[in-house]
Amino acid sequence: MKTVETFSFRGKRALIRVDYNVPLDESYVIQDDSRMTASLPTIQKILNDGGSVVLMSHLGRPKNGPESKFSLQHLVSHLKALTGANVVFSDDCISQDAINTSKNLKIGSIHLLENLRFYTEETDGDNGFTKTLSQHGDIYVNDAFGTAHRSHASTAVIANHFQDKCFGYLMTKEIQNASMLLKDPKRPFTAIVGGAKVSDKILIIQNLLNIADHIIIGGGMAYTFKCAQGGTIGGSLFEEERVETCREILEEANEKNVHIHLPQDSVIADHFDNKANTQNCQSDQIPEGWMGLDIGENAIIAFTKVLAQSKTILWNGPMGVFEMSSYENGTKSIAEAVAKATTNGAFSLIGGGDSSAAVKKFKYTNQVSYVSTGGGALLEYFEGKKLPGIVAIED
Repeated sequence: MKTVETFSFRGKRALIRVDYNVPLDESYVIQDDSRMTASLPTIQKILNDGGSVVLMSHLGRPKNGPESKFSLQHLVSHLKALTGANVVFSDDCISQDAINTSKNLKIGSIHLLENLRFYTEETDGDNGFTKTLSQHGDIYVNDAFGTAHRSHASTAVIANHFQDKCFGYLMTKEIQNASMLLKDPKRPFTAIVGGAKVSDKILIIQNLLNIADHIIIGGGMAYTFKCAQGGTIGGSLFEEERVETCREILEEANEKNVHIHLPQDSVIADHFDNKANTQNCQSDQIPEGWMGLDIGENAIIAFTKVLAQSKTILWNGPMGVFEMSSYENGTKSIAEAVAKATTNGAFSLIGGGDSSAAVKKFKYTNQVSYVSTGGGALLEYFEGKKLPGIVAIED
């Protein structure tokens, strides 16, 4: 694997694809800078080598070209504070002025380019666009795992224009951790899969049937599985067209001796609201007019017991509507159980997206082994797909 350790950047300009798609409030203040801090080791390595850095990223999903609310200019002052370096900003990413700024960049300095997605050529994977972008650097570094599953110009196509290309520290850690779980996990290996829809997680569950010893299923998707077993789920989230798929998954798991754990009980509500009437109920006996919004106490006990005996844990998706305080207990309890298992020697990988948000909300980020920065990318990796951003460097 070619990483930043492979190269000396002395006197070189490194063009780094980072993932600075950070949340901003209405005053453009950064609400969570974890994606920026995750890029710092790579940036510092290059600057310490005696090189300079050109950063490119997207922010949000602009639809009509440049929009001030999606400008990366809002990140400049914080980037200066994080790096302690001189940071130059260009209000474009492919203009001649921007390219000249990169070519004249002093050693130890950082050049931040404007939002790549102000150009549709970025998401189209346009080769002419990438050829122009490539003029910003001597060595291409991909450190944006969160976009590695996209065949975009800056994540996949641009590598074709560089003789020297590599992964940054963040990408390297992401690939190594995910690869270890896929290829050589310590056992028992337990995967926790949650979220709203079975359709979003079918491929990852099917692939995990070849790897995991236990699969814990929670969130709204659990109720389609309960229907597949003949249960009654009231007004809970349900995908009728996926019931047969759930039956097939349960049968395949049985054939492969993989233990699938569904929530025995649920916290149910009479409508989707934090202040709704609630009660505890068997997950397969939910009455009409009620819906399951979190796993219940018995499910928490059963799931915690499985996790306590696990040596490797992958968590992708919450156990309920954890954004609402009335339905956060299941997800919070699983986060606590994963943290405790980690303390006792298990390796735990938190799979980006809502799972990462949950461990952060409940203050367990520092008590798990690794929190991925890529929700969709990690999901596709565990589905067995080849990620364009990885292939571009490896090829």
